[in-house]
Amino acid sequence: MGRLTGGDPSLLRRINSAVVLHALRATDFATLTEITGVTGLSRPTVEGVVEGLMEAGLVVETDGTAPSARRQGRPARKFRFRAEAGHLLGLEIGPHRVAAVLSALDGRILGSASKDVSETAPADERLEKLRGTVADLLRRAGVARDSLRAVGVGSPGIVEADGTVRLGTALPEWTGLPLGDRLRRSFRCPVIVENDANTAAVAEHWKGAGVDTDDMVMVLAGLSPGAGSLIGGRLHRGFGGAAGEIGALHLLGREVRPETLLSTTDEPLHPLDEQAVAKVFALAREGDERAGAAVERFIQRLVHDVAALVLALDPELVVVGGWAAGLDGVLDPLRQELERYCLRPPRVALSMLGEAAVATGALRLALDHVEAQLFATEGTVSARR
Repeated sequence: MGRLTGGDPSLLRRINSAVVLHALRATDFATLTEITGVTGLSRPTVEGVVEGLMEAGLVVETDGTAPSARRQGRPARKFRFRAEAGHLLGLEIGPHRVAAVLSALDGRILGSASKDVSETAPADERLEKLRGTVADLLRRAGVARDSLRAVGVGSPGIVEADGTVRLGTALPEWTGLPLGDRLRRSFRCPVIVENDANTAAVAEHWKGAGVDTDDMVMVLAGLSPGAGSLIGGRLHRGFGGAAGEIGALHLLGREVRPETLLSTTDEPLHPLDEQAVAKVFALAREGDERAGAAVERFIQRLVHDVAALVLALDPELVVVGGWAAGLDGVLDPLRQELERYCLRPPRVALSMLGEAAVATGALRLALDHVEAQLFATEGTVSARR
């Protein structure tokens, strides 16, 4: 293996490029003098780096002034990060809908779209619906498919590092599905597949209730609740990608399944029948005793499962999302339970992003992937024009 030294010119060029690109991406535009002041690099170095980034299509010269601005003498050249050099997608695949959100390379949202899908739809039909949603979104935004630099995907189930769904009971034909490979053939760019609760946690940390909180748990509550966790600001997936699968705690003898807890008859609800769940909640709000008792059973089960995860991870914040975020009185019982068991109980809050959380977090994963390339110091930086 070759030895890198402080004088390695190619390494220094890559480091300087990453530093200048960081500076430009953090502002609307900047002059060479301003870039020099921020980065601490010499002006000749900055000039050379900027020219190289312009050739790569990542930086462009700009006026950077308002139409009414007064000009005296020759204005200094201004440069900006060319966010339109590529685009990113965040996708959600759920039991009842598929959704997509599109952004430029700076993470600025350009549009979103969603389509309903039946909970009984087979895998091929669900993926075809997803492709149609993406096609509609790209067409409306006027974005070419070949400008996509990365795609993030949030999916139910335990997801392997390569995007294969190891176990997915929430969707038909989902267990064993090579989801990553299937989508890479469609997009021909890097595709990052992650569990939906994990992407929701990433989203709340980026733009929601967990901003500025590096140790947090995001509970995506449904009939089979799951949770995503960030430790030190980094997503915690676990050894096999199954961290946070609190919906399986009933296998340890913790009461019965949620679809039985929420039933107002002797028959359990269908695990994917969210309309039946909504009806139970509505009846409870209207004062129906059996429905009220069912909702209370479900809340207690959810509270106990979340408490078990909190005791293991000791987060600063617990965010509750999914349809349980709309339950009346879900936060107070959770706070009370955590106060019973935790030396320092975490804050508890509702999701700020709602149903947009999964796709937004998937977009953030795509952005992370591209940023790792843009700011890499072990390879060349390039962009599609």
